[in-house]
Amino acid sequence: MKKTLFIAVFALIGISASAQNDSGFGITGGLNYNGNGDYIESATDVANSPDRSIGYHAGVFGKIKVGRLFVRPELVYTQTKSDYDGSSFDMSKLDAPVLVGLKIIGPLNIFVGPSFQYILNSEFDGIGINEIENDFSVGAQFGVGVNLGKLGIDIRYERGFSDNEAKFVNTNIASLPDSRIDTRPEQVILNLSLKL
Repeated sequence: MKKTLFIAVFALIGISASAQNDSGFGITGGLNYNGNGDYIESATDVANSPDRSIGYHAGVFGKIKVGRLFVRPELVYTQTKSDYDGSSFDMSKLDAPVLVGLKIIGPLNIFVGPSFQYILNSEFDGIGINEIENDFSVGAQFGVGVNLGKLGIDIRYERGFSDNEAKFVNTNIASLPDSRIDTRPEQVILNLSLKL
């Protein structure tokens, strides 16, 4: 399913390059203000919410426009970080949002769509994590944007549809007796794009 998803995204990007006049493809990147879900220590059954941190993303997008509607598939590398009471959880992933948008008035548009996530690497204070429930998960994004010629800027909100826990078992670290973290982040995304 993962390979099919990525092939479909690239196919849509390729189709969009030859589609209507306002359609095309380009590069995208920006900042993510994110926090993963609660950090739960089963021994004490205490949940700690993360401190929000700044991450980044960079990738490519395609855009297929039909009248006032558009479809915008993206393939983006994302790096996030969350702080848990002095400990940090770092994660790198591939995101593939498929956004459907509507041009409202002038350069202003709104959009919504699913966001597919594939975790490439995750680490909690130097400990590699292999016990993630699912490397692949699905969430949703929605937001508002402005297109000024070839330059676009938008702000988005993303949330996962379900928890996706990473478990730490037998780490030989006293502070992590039997703990878990939700790897599906909730984030606000500031995105810049340039149509090529």
